[in-house]
Amino acid sequence: MTPEQFLGFRTEAFMAVALWTGLSLLFVLFLSLRISTGRRRLKVSVGDGGQPELTATTRAFGNAIEYMPLALVALAVVAVFYSAALVHALGGAFLLGRVLHAWGMAQEKQPAVGRMLGMLLTYVPFLGMAGLLIFAAFS
Repeated sequence: MTPEQFLGFRTEAFMAVALWTGLSLLFVLFLSLRISTGRRRLKVSVGDGGQPELTATTRAFGNAIEYMPLALVALAVVAVFYSAALVHALGGAFLLGRVLHAWGMAQEKQPAVGRMLGMLLTYVPFLGMAGLLIFAAFS
């Protein structure tokens, strides 16, 4: 019995979910390390200490944590119904959006283009996954 027969769904699509989930975990770790490094450098043990740089890095991390869990769960459910190529497109767009958003948050001049593009590349995959999942529920 092949894994696909045993599991009853497209294993390639779930391998794509694994990739985007793993990359997302590394990205969240990177964002967390930016906060730790900034706190150590600025001698702030808790919170942002009123430092705008720490406020921005903390919010970039918080924003990623707010969006990523739901996106990754949705991506896993999309993998049950759709192809690995679609999972890669949605996962890649979403992660790129989170990277652009975090980069944009780090810019001194706000609102930054990266931040706006990042939110767009967060919303579009969210809407796409919502539409695909609603469609799958009635198919």
